[in-house]
Amino acid sequence: MGQKVNEVMTPAPVAVSPDTNLVEVGDLMRRHGIGDVLVVHEGRLRGLVTDRDIVVRAVAEHRDMSRTTVADICSTNMITIGPGADAEEAVRLMRAHTVRRLPVVDGDRPIGMVSIGDLAVQRDERSALADISAEPPNT
Repeated sequence: MGQKVNEVMTPAPVAVSPDTNLVEVGDLMRRHGIGDVLVVHEGRLRGLVTDRDIVVRAVAEHRDMSRTTVADICSTNMITIGPGADAEEAVRLMRAHTVRRLPVVDGDRPIGMVSIGDLAVQRDERSALADISAEPPNT
């Protein structure tokens, strides 16, 4: 029997409210060594913003980072997964939707994040991606 998502996910993901500006989000990403932050309103998942979203949707468009909020640029049509799903299902979803991370939700409440790196370590601890993913982030 394979592992479940809740066995490989990162619990308690970093989350912000929709009105959080991009300067604050960038600071959170730097401090936590992460490339994604969940957007949550009243405990419910409303979006996901990545470092790439900030670059492509804000920096490249010359937006004022202190006045642009995550609600302005975040992805809202997210692919999510439940904590009891098989880790292989997470791999299948990532492959099918060409994403590198999936919010783990209980209903519409975020409880974790599973990334391609988490799954690489789980699938083959000897792979190059697993080696890289196991290292602490460069901050």
